[in-house]
Amino acid sequence: MAGSTPLVGVLALQGAFREHMQALERLGAEAIEVRAPAELAGLDGLMLPGGESTAMDLLLDSSGLRAPIAERIAAGLPVFGTCAGLILLANELEDGTVEQRTLKVLDVTVLRNGYGRQVASFETSVVLAGDDMPMVGVFIRAPRITRIGAGVEVLASVGDEPVAVRNGSIMAATFHPELAHDDRLHARFLERVTTHS
Repeated sequence: MAGSTPLVGVLALQGAFREHMQALERLGAEAIEVRAPAELAGLDGLMLPGGESTAMDLLLDSSGLRAPIAERIAAGLPVFGTCAGLILLANELEDGTVEQRTLKVLDVTVLRNGYGRQVASFETSVVLAGDDMPMVGVFIRAPRITRIGAGVEVLASVGDEPVAVRNGSIMAATFHPELAHDDRLHARFLERVTTHS
């Protein structure tokens, strides 16, 4: 893909997908909405946005996207999940519903409503690994990472708490970087996308 524009799909079943598309386009990528398996063809990367994790879980099945997305990730497709997207990627949920399933591709344990309900949403300073300038983290009914497996790298933290992680070509954040109009995490994702392609 040297010299060409990366093509990144943004899961557009529910949630804040437009803001992710805008962030990717600001960084020079081409972003397309993904609602059906055929739209995964030719992608260099995939974003799983925030939203309501139990609704997204059901929509993955009704859209027929669950298995194709899992197969593409297993084959090495770079993916970046934020908030509910992190929940979809996690190996384990501490407080998932009985029927809720995840893709089990990122070795972390997640507490779904780790910071409380919608009214407990907040903004705070997030420290990015290897960057002296903090970014604003927008936490909306955000999950919490309670366990990190071997090989999972912490990309960002609030105090001692990890809020963004990476394992190989899989990235995830508990917060909404797309809502702060700070594209540094998206840029790190696109570095993986261009390296992988």
